[in-house]
Amino acid sequence: MGPVILTLVIGIPAVLIIFVIVAYNGLVQLRNRYKNAFAQIDVQLKRRHDLIPNLVETAKGFMKHERETLEAVIQARNAAESARQQASANVGDAAAVQGLAQAESGLGGVLGRLFALSEAYPDLKSNQNMLQLQEELTSTESKVAFSRQAYNDAVMNYNNKIEMFPSNLIAGTFNFVPATLFEVSDDSEREAVKVEF
Repeated sequence: MGPVILTLVIGIPAVLIIFVIVAYNGLVQLRNRYKNAFAQIDVQLKRRHDLIPNLVETAKGFMKHERETLEAVIQARNAAESARQQASANVGDAAAVQGLAQAESGLGGVLGRLFALSEAYPDLKSNQNMLQLQEELTSTESKVAFSRQAYNDAVMNYNNKIEMFPSNLIAGTFNFVPATLFEVSDDSEREAVKVEF
């Protein structure tokens, strides 16, 4: 065998192996980025879910006739917390991420009803504890929105990489599956929750 043929016999497989390694590592890096971005959402949602029982307890003292609404908030909070735990256990599970988005949408809806009802209670609107919870919840809502945007950007980069040639060949071979965006399910969720007392 001549030196050119020997170089081709050794060089072509070496280039292919290097390509596979680089492509695989790039996919792993992008997958880890979107999982990390989801972890940031998870932290903020946990904080949001932890604030809600305090909000309900504070409101309960003033809104004695609104028991159904307060119970609906707690039920929606518990459903959202359960969905958060399921999604964070397996970020790659599309159904879990979609379930979390739906649960968060439901929670946002009942919180909106609570805030609308609270307008009828002037003592509640001026309560110092309620004002502090309002500030913390508003801050957390902003952080959730920011984290969701970062997560969706990371998912888009990952999904683009697994769909584009030639990295799609490596993605298919090593079972890299598309990630799911964390999308809001209705237009009212696209707006920041207004917490005004």
